[in-house]
Amino acid sequence: MSEPVRKDAFTREWRIHLFIGGILALAFFPLYLMLNISLKDNSQFMLDPWLPHAPFHFENWGQAWVIVGRYISNTVFVAVTTVALTFGLTLPASYFFARYRPPCYRLLWYFFIILMLMPGVASLIPLFLLIKGMGLLNSLMALVVLGVAGAQVFQIFILRNFIEDIPGELFEAAEMDGAGHIAMLRNVVIPMSGSIISTLAILQLLGVWNDFLMPMLLIADDEKLTLAAGLIKLDGEYVKQWGPMMAGYSIAAIPLVVIFLFTMRLFVKGLAAGAIKG
Repeated sequence: MSEPVRKDAFTREWRIHLFIGGILALAFFPLYLMLNISLKDNSQFMLDPWLPHAPFHFENWGQAWVIVGRYISNTVFVAVTTVALTFGLTLPASYFFARYRPPCYRLLWYFFIILMLMPGVASLIPLFLLIKGMGLLNSLMALVVLGVAGAQVFQIFILRNFIEDIPGELFEAAEMDGAGHIAMLRNVVIPMSGSIISTLAILQLLGVWNDFLMPMLLIADDEKLTLAAGLIKLDGEYVKQWGPMMAGYSIAAIPLVVIFLFTMRLFVKGLAAGAIKG
């Protein structure tokens, strides 16, 4: 390779790395700013919110934990229960739509897909009245029920396409071995669709963890709030304590960052699998 060609290749690679570095800097800048402000008092924040300055106020994290720590258990219960129940319902439903064609199948499927077009905000009042009529108002189960119901359409739409692409010979072989529908789900569908199931589970977990509107609408007791709604308690009525407030946001973000770091490979694998499905 000649010297001019090598120099052009180096310049092009340098520009690509610089561009990627700039994108990463923009993505991580809010996280840096949040952590930086969490170690400051109000006077330090007003003087310079951009750069760290001593002394560092680690007590802000203790103050934030006192307020938001009690909401974490509620959030974990709602998130884990919602994800588990959702897949307990969406997997059999997706299997049904992918493997069977009952009478009026297309009409039923298209009617089901229309639900994806409904804006969630437009159904707030009917949802509130429905939850109230079910006697679930001001309970964590109300959030679980809404989370499970709200995820059905999208997850069934995605999982159905994956199950349809599983070779039919696998189902025929399992049927010849005496496997029923539950055994086919356990031994064929789940192993073959594990990557997309993991991706959908992560996305739903993030959505439930960050949900602010429904807990504020349905939960009246402070001790039953979830983390996203409980963070508003850090917002002072007259004076904002920026350090404890940013520390609370950091505490709320840490579990999601840890979960994503441990499941990133499955998440990327699921996205890549979705990109090549025909």
